[in-house]
Amino acid sequence: MKKTRFIIPNAFTSMNFLLGVFAICWATGIFSDFTDRDPFRMSAYFVVLCVLLDKLDGFAARLVNASSEFGAQFDSLADLIAFGLAPAFGLFFSYMNYAKEWSTKNFILLIVVFSVYVLCAAMRLAKYNAMDSTCLTDYFSGLPSTFAGAINVIILSYFIFKGGFTTAATSPNLLFIPLFIMLLTALLMVSPLFLPKLKPRDNKAFNAFQFVMVIIVYILGFMFISPNVPFIHEALILIMSAYVVVGFGIGLYRREQILIDCDKKIEEMGK
Repeated sequence: MKKTRFIIPNAFTSMNFLLGVFAICWATGIFSDFTDRDPFRMSAYFVVLCVLLDKLDGFAARLVNASSEFGAQFDSLADLIAFGLAPAFGLFFSYMNYAKEWSTKNFILLIVVFSVYVLCAAMRLAKYNAMDSTCLTDYFSGLPSTFAGAINVIILSYFIFKGGFTTAATSPNLLFIPLFIMLLTALLMVSPLFLPKLKPRDNKAFNAFQFVMVIIVYILGFMFISPNVPFIHEALILIMSAYVVVGFGIGLYRREQILIDCDKKIEEMGK
């Protein structure tokens, strides 16, 4: 029983890992010969599924008391695949597919944005395991890779869905928008800003609001596979953007106290 309890949380992590791998497969066109589904929307959907399932491994581990160093490292590796590599591959191959001539002229820019994003995601996850998980219990240091991955695939899917690549024939500057957003989220992942975690607070009304918003996101996330649901991109982008902007604002306001509390926890752990 001591070992079997680790199966459940690691099963969720394994699912996230494979969904991230399959998201990359969709983006690179490996499945195109077997289905007529849009590969980039499917890649985005698989990343969104990873977001929705991301917290289940940790929840399961706490539920059955099966937290382990192996589980933490495995989870970070799965996150790197799902929220680091998969969004970057989705962006790169969508540009090569929909804007090949522009991509050829701006190939170095594509490679730079791809590389910076993947490296920042890797550093964000390594930093969390090495430092943040020990003292920051109520805040994230920098933008979590989960949100960075979700923001990028949803915005890229929205850009494709609204004909951004087609419109770019007359307004080529539009093609810089998804690249700018990916670069911005990459830098936010390794920034010293603090973002409040989604967790129960003392305010019951806020907890109720938080719970409702999470349920809405889960419903919209699972429905994301259908292109016929009206305003699904806009709703998800609005909710995530509001959380990031307001959250970082709170983090800036409480920054000094957060650092003081973190130092105290480190001192207590060292005694």
